[in-house]
Amino acid sequence: MIIGFGCDTGSVINILAHRDATQRALIQQEYKVMYSEELNNRLSKELSGDTKRAFLLWMHDPPGRDATVVRQALSGDLRAATEVICSRTPSQIQYFKQIYYTMYGVYLEQDIESRASDDHKKLLLSYVRTIRYEGPEVDSVMAERDAKALYKAGENRWGTDEKTFIRIFCESSSAHLAAVSYAYQSKYKNKLKKAVKSETSGLFRFALLTILRCAKNPARYFAKQLHKAMKGLGTNDATLIRIIITRAEIDMQYIKAEYRKKYKKCLNDAVYSETSGNYRTFLLDLLGPNY
Repeated sequence: MIIGFGCDTGSVINILAHRDATQRALIQQEYKVMYSEELNNRLSKELSGDTKRAFLLWMHDPPGRDATVVRQALSGDLRAATEVICSRTPSQIQYFKQIYYTMYGVYLEQDIESRASDDHKKLLLSYVRTIRYEGPEVDSVMAERDAKALYKAGENRWGTDEKTFIRIFCESSSAHLAAVSYAYQSKYKNKLKKAVKSETSGLFRFALLTILRCAKNPARYFAKQLHKAMKGLGTNDATLIRIIITRAEIDMQYIKAEYRKKYKKCLNDAVYSETSGNYRTFLLDLLGPNY
């Protein structure tokens, strides 16, 4: 497969793109026993460019991928790190925090503390530290109360009370925040999303919007991000790789459905038109059948 001169990339893709995280881990273990070499090291030597970046990320399990993306992004692309952190469930965050420490010997919070700043840093630290309820139950009275608090903290005052936004967005379950958004619009005739856009800025605003959009419909959020990555001249391959690889084993079928619903086009077709070669083949294999 990858012994000798050159690499049969097609065979590598055909095998590894169709194996789940447990199977990939077993393959890596067996490869090391048989050839006294890490499979990832071999893949890194044999592959290149976007194909290599996508493959090496895929070889992790989901929490390992999140830890890898966040670690790399905190050194440069804070927007990507923010997206991963603010789009994950509380249990996903707790799991990848453990893997993060195992992989890098430093706590996620320490890296956030040293790399992020201001309200953006406060929000990220609060979001990764807070254990939130993950169920569907909602207290409508509390949702209306929080909607009122957000209105007073933003649109109904001069300046913005960022602490209130951080508290409510970081302590609320997804179901509760979605209910708060509905209550906000019903009571104040304006979308909470628009209030966030007008009252905040920069990475802090991006973090709040990511939390809010993923609370309502994470698949729709990722469909939109994929569309933006492929829109216009050129393709943002870093975003394309990050989202397809990290969501392939989570909710890709829902993302594909939302993409078709919103853009009247199959995600597979969009990816096909924006990529080429082994890189295209690999991403399309991960996306699955083009229904």
